[in-house]
Amino acid sequence: MAVYSKGKKLMIVLYCCCLIPGVALCQSIQQFILQKKEQFSNRFADTSSKPNYLIYPTLAYTPETKTEIGFVNLFLFYAKNDKRNRLSEINTFTFYTTEKQYGFWMEHAIYGNKEKWFYLGKGKFQYFPMKYYGIGINKTGKEHVLVNNSNIQLRERVLRKVVGDFYAGIEFDFQKVYNVQFGSSSSQNIDYPRGHTGSTNLGLGMGLVYDTRRNVMNVRRGKFAEIAYLNYSPSLGSTYRFQSTQVDMRYFRQGFHSKQVFAVQTLGVFNKGEVPFNQMALMGGEVMMRGYYQGRYRDNNLVAAQAEYRFLPFPFSKRWGATLFASTGTVAPTVSTLIKAPYKMAGGVGARYLAFKAKDIFLRLDIAFTSEGRGYYLFFGESF
Repeated sequence: MAVYSKGKKLMIVLYCCCLIPGVALCQSIQQFILQKKEQFSNRFADTSSKPNYLIYPTLAYTPETKTEIGFVNLFLFYAKNDKRNRLSEINTFTFYTTEKQYGFWMEHAIYGNKEKWFYLGKGKFQYFPMKYYGIGINKTGKEHVLVNNSNIQLRERVLRKVVGDFYAGIEFDFQKVYNVQFGSSSSQNIDYPRGHTGSTNLGLGMGLVYDTRRNVMNVRRGKFAEIAYLNYSPSLGSTYRFQSTQVDMRYFRQGFHSKQVFAVQTLGVFNKGEVPFNQMALMGGEVMMRGYYQGRYRDNNLVAAQAEYRFLPFPFSKRWGATLFASTGTVAPTVSTLIKAPYKMAGGVGARYLAFKAKDIFLRLDIAFTSEGRGYYLFFGESF
C-alpha cells in the first residue's frame, strides 16, 4: 500500500511537471496565432485604405466614336489613407477611334481630410470630328454634316464645406473650339450656327453642392444636388456673352436586397444669350440619355431624367452583377417651351464586374436602345 502511494505520488509529480510546460506551450502557440491573425487583419485593413492605381486598355463602341481603343489610368485613394474620409478618384483616358478621333480626358472628384474641401472637375483635349444635326428637338437627322474640329475644355469646382454636407464655392469653365470646318467645301445649304468658325469662352460663377455620397464611382446610398451658375463675358476674354445655369439632382437608396441599388437622376441645363453651338445643352452620351449620339439634339435648354436598378452583385455571385435603366428628355429654345416639346426615350441593360472589391468599384458594360439605334459603353464606375 505504501509502495503504491509513493508510486502514485511520483506519477502525479511527473504528470504535473509535463503538464505545466505543455500548458505554457499551448498558451504560447495560441498567443502566436492570435498575434498573426491580428497582424493579418491589420494588413488587410491597411491594404483596403491605401491607394489603388491601375492602367488598363479599353475597347468600346459608342454612337459618337464607333470602334474605340484607349488606355485608362485610374487612381483611387482616401485623404491621408483614412477610410473615415470619402473615397476620391482621378481618372485619365487617352483614346483613338475608327472615326479618326483622338484625345485625352481627365476627371476627378477629390475630398480633402475630414471632407472640408471638395474638388470636382474635368478636362479634355481632343481632335473630334462630330456629326452636327442642327438645333432643336424636331431635327430628323437626315441632313447632318460632319464637323471637323479640335477642342479644349477645363472645368473646375473648388468647394468648401459650409455646414453638414453642404458645400459652396467658385466654379470656372474654359472652352475653346478651333480648326472648325462644317462639311466639305462642296456642302450646300448648311445653316451655319453661332460659333461655326470657332470660339473661346471663359465662364466664372458660383456653385452650391449637397453631397452625402461615400463612393462617387458606385453610390449605394445618399443624395447629391448641385446648382451652378456661370457667366461668360467678353470682359473675361470670351468670344460670346451668355449665362448658363445647371441643376443636377441624384438620389440613391437600397433596393429589395442589400446588394441592390435604386438610383434616380434629374438634370436641367438653362442657357441664355449668345450661346455657341458647341456649348448648347447636348442630349446623348454615356451618362444621360445613353444610346443617343451626344449632341444628336441640342438647344439652349434641356431637361432629362433617368432611373436605374442595379444588382451589385447578384446574390449568387461574388463578382458579377447587372443593371436595368431608362431615361427621357428634351431640348427647347426657351424654358417656357420645354413643357410642350416632344420627349425622347431611351433604355437598356448592362453587365457589371467587381474589379476593386475593397473599394467597391465595378466595371460596367451598358447596351442602350433608342428609336434611332443602339450604343455600347464600357467604363469603370457607374454612369451617375
